[in-house]
Amino acid sequence: MGVHGVKAVFFDLDNTLVDTAAAGRRAIEEVIRALQTKHRYSEGEARLVCDKVQAKLLKECHDPAKMCITDLRISHWEEAIQETTGGEANRNLAAECYFLWKTTRLQHLTLAEDTRGMLTELRKGLRLLLLTNGDKQTQREKIEACACQPYFDAIVVGGEQKEEKPAPSIFHYCCDLLGVQPAECVMVGDSLDTDIQGGLNAGLKATVWLNKAMTTPVDTSPVPHYIISSVLDLPAVLQKMEHKINSKLGTDHTAGSNEAH
Repeated sequence: MGVHGVKAVFFDLDNTLVDTAAAGRRAIEEVIRALQTKHRYSEGEARLVCDKVQAKLLKECHDPAKMCITDLRISHWEEAIQETTGGEANRNLAAECYFLWKTTRLQHLTLAEDTRGMLTELRKGLRLLLLTNGDKQTQREKIEACACQPYFDAIVVGGEQKEEKPAPSIFHYCCDLLGVQPAECVMVGDSLDTDIQGGLNAGLKATVWLNKAMTTPVDTSPVPHYIISSVLDLPAVLQKMEHKINSKLGTDHTAGSNEAH
């Protein structure tokens, strides 16, 4: 599919192309099961440990210069276990929980067949780039796990750059990689704060917000150009953009033909 004026599409990874949240829930259930069966935790205790870890992940501030992501995340589990059970810190159990969570999550990160089909079709007429925020090691492991490399012309991980989304610099770096202008690119993602705000900051042609719930917040800020409930709706949006551009070209042409030559 070639779209007049659009040469490239940038895709977010987590909860846009792959359901990281669902994979994370499966991983948490696996850890809860292990804590109950192997370590004699009650279900309530096991769930409390996992709730605490998830809260720590949400607030996570990672400086790779100071600590690797593995040590940081084992520490999340160690603290959560100690806060729940009291007593001595148990680094070995924390490491066991972390690696079980991580391995299970990666196992369930898959690029759905219909998504792969869509990317293959889009790539016939457009350049595709994967743009994901996050720690280099964590994101590269996810990219490998879901085997999405063959579907993209380039992959950019925020943790490998000076700045992450929503900074304009990372979007402009992506444009340079593909040899395109910001006004020729579309950003697709599930985060208003990083994907949509970033696309707007960088002056991209359009931003497409993936809102699976389709329950729009009262104050949707920033405002995306388009909203979709499934990433599979993207080709229809691109067609709509092409139709708009063609209509405008037609109007301009009509206006021009009325002028004296």
